[in-house]
Amino acid sequence: MNETYAVLAVALVVVATVLVGSLGLRISRTTSDFYVASRTVGPRLNAAAISGEYLSAASFLGIAGLVLIQGPDMLWYPVGYTAGYLVLLVFVAAPLRRSGAYTLPDFAEARLESKSVRRFAGTFVVGVGWLYLLPQLQGAGLTLEVVTGAPDWLGGVIVAVVVVAAVAAGGMRSITFVQAFQYWLKLTALLIPALFLVLAWQNDGAPRVAFDEPPSFREQRNVRVGETVDLRLEEPLTVTVTGTVDGTRHDGTSVELPAGTHRVDGGTRLGFTEGDPVPQTEEGSSAGISSPYATDRGERPLYATYGLILATFLGTMGLPHVVVRFYTSPHGIAARRTTVVVLGLIGAFYLLPPVYGALGRLYYPELTLTGDADAAVLLLPERVIGGLGGDLLGALLAGGAFAAFLSTASGLTMAVAGVITQDVLPSRGVRHFRLATVLAMAMPLGASMLVGGLPVADAVGLAFAVSASSFCPLLVLGIWWRRLTPPGALAGMLTGGGSALLAVAVTMSGYPETGVAHALMAWPAIWSVPLGFLTMVLVSLATPGRVPPGTDATLARFHLPEELAAGQQPAKGALGAEA
Repeated sequence: MNETYAVLAVALVVVATVLVGSLGLRISRTTSDFYVASRTVGPRLNAAAISGEYLSAASFLGIAGLVLIQGPDMLWYPVGYTAGYLVLLVFVAAPLRRSGAYTLPDFAEARLESKSVRRFAGTFVVGVGWLYLLPQLQGAGLTLEVVTGAPDWLGGVIVAVVVVAAVAAGGMRSITFVQAFQYWLKLTALLIPALFLVLAWQNDGAPRVAFDEPPSFREQRNVRVGETVDLRLEEPLTVTVTGTVDGTRHDGTSVELPAGTHRVDGGTRLGFTEGDPVPQTEEGSSAGISSPYATDRGERPLYATYGLILATFLGTMGLPHVVVRFYTSPHGIAARRTTVVVLGLIGAFYLLPPVYGALGRLYYPELTLTGDADAAVLLLPERVIGGLGGDLLGALLAGGAFAAFLSTASGLTMAVAGVITQDVLPSRGVRHFRLATVLAMAMPLGASMLVGGLPVADAVGLAFAVSASSFCPLLVLGIWWRRLTPPGALAGMLTGGGSALLAVAVTMSGYPETGVAHALMAWPAIWSVPLGFLTMVLVSLATPGRVPPGTDATLARFHLPEELAAGQQPAKGALGAEA
């Protein structure tokens, strides 16, 4: 990839982000403009902004990387990410907007009239937001490292600086325009290269292979293994080795490796011939990088699939950067219309990453050995097309990837900073919000420099599991069940969300590596979501005297059209109402 073109593309995206954000800054005149864009964002603009912030590093790079590693099983990711909005449309969108709240803690206090529930919900918002921000910063570092060779921390720092500046300067009004612009930029950046790549694939004359077949080398390849890895061979394989395999040093000699597991030290170069199968790694079931979702998937594919479906279907409604955008809609009907448009926009986008994953299995299978599967989207144009065309298309993809990091990080920072402003800092003014913006970004930026090796789509999937286990029960029962009580909500979020968060920590630490315990930790939603719902219901039924006295009026405001519920009081703590 031509570094000059790639750097220029990234720079143009950063400059365009600043310029578009300045448009919102110029028209932000009130506190309500700053926090909720005065609740005047129409469905089409809001849908583009939601799509822009929702289509993150996991969507732009991670899905293609996982498809490259594990094949069609990973198509459940885009299906789940899209279907989550259908669940949100049916159960949550309009009532949540009618609540008058600005954040999930606002909603929790308005529904349950409890400061304790509000503080607890705020803690989970910050936790989920930070967990989701981490892969955005890691993905930015990976992109800049691939296209320029820069240190892997630099991309995250650039994203952090630009996002903090944009959010702190113009608030919701600015990032609405930024995210809407970046959705169309990301769609264009994926669509145009995909068209050229598919045309090149159709015309290259190579034999066609099934999508779900194990990847193999189409031509002779020399692969440098980045880190020490255990390769598993199903049958003997002869390779040229420059480096250390199984403790023995080789200098460009041909070595026949018998079936079984072989330790390959980092920095070793392996030479493969045309038609050789890509060796599997001990960490993954199909030649993958170290991944919590790869291990044991081959043994428990049905359990893994249902765990993934449950997390992505139900986790969307609790994502703080998604929920906060619905508070900018003028009314409940607009919130529903926004969700319908979002379904169309993200559905169109998610047709593209699997194309890159499938072509990566054909043209770049060695990425599963080098640990760079997430970079498949960026590297394919150079491998498949080459020349000036490949450089220009690669630069376009690099710019689109950076737009993905910027837009999602902006929404997450806005959501987390809003909670910190309302529930941690002593004042809710604009000046304190700007301080909260810095605090919201500081923690994940530091963590991104210390934590590595977790594929971006997997990290986001774990964030979805925590969201589905904590906020999904709170929102669904809070909107549709009048007998929910503050003790029930607290117990449910602590049990469901806390257990999922613990599973996330265990998974990211790498232990246990195999077995039933690992599967339970890697896909926690399949048990943590029912646990959260069940605990919330049982504890609420055991504390019937704690049902808030204003529950009937609150639920009427959630479900009645705005003109019929005009006499209801706005949600407590809602910044838009205060403005």
